Amino acid sequence: VQLVESGGGLVQPGGSLRLSCAASGFSFSTHAMSWDRQAPGKERELVARIANAGGNTNYADSVKGRVAISSDNAKNTVYLHMNSLKPEDTAVYYCGYHQPPRDYWGQGTQVTVSS
Repeated sequence: VQLVESGGGLVQPGGSLRLSCAASGFSFSTHAMSWDRQAPGKERELVARIANAGGNTNYADSVKGRVAISSDNAKNTVYLHMNSLKPEDTAVYYCGYHQPPRDYWGQGTQVTVSS
């Protein structure tokens, strides 16, 4: 299993970013995938989750209405579209693949929201 995130960077408050997670080494559409994040000094938290690569989605309350998770089965890629970014969204964002009982994670991509 390999997950490679990209698309992070520095963005001003109110700006937008699209994160990408290229997946390989497993059957992409059979299990849930997620985006989680970890800010300095804080625990990792779920941002968004998508079931069966295109199924039901759910979001953390802190990002609802500003973030959307989507997948492209043909490209084996999961996206996180983020709008109206806030300084408190600053964190390392991780792509996760969940095949119980195991979870797989990418290396993370840094998102910094600052003026």
